[in-house]
Amino acid sequence: MIALLGWAGAAVLLAAYALVSSKRITGDGGVFQVLNIVGGAALALNSAVNGAWPSAVLNVIWVAIGAVAMFRLARKRTRQSRPEYQGVLTR
Repeated sequence: MIALLGWAGAAVLLAAYALVSSKRITGDGGVFQVLNIVGGAALALNSAVNGAWPSAVLNVIWVAIGAVAMFRLARKRTRQSRPEYQGVLTR
């Protein structure tokens, strides 16, 4: 089961990369970030269970980067939808 999860995670990450490379999704969009979070989490778990700690740590960091990006996207959408932020430039 863990091996299957690892293979699925790898497939999800490769799909994310292929979709961005073919310009079917954007690299700064939510779909890309979700794919990275899901794929990275699956590979992190697989790596940890198999004792591949460098890969496990890399994928935990990968998930954290995706989570921060999703948080920023959500915050940006919230600000854009609130009337007090209309017309104000934000990061």
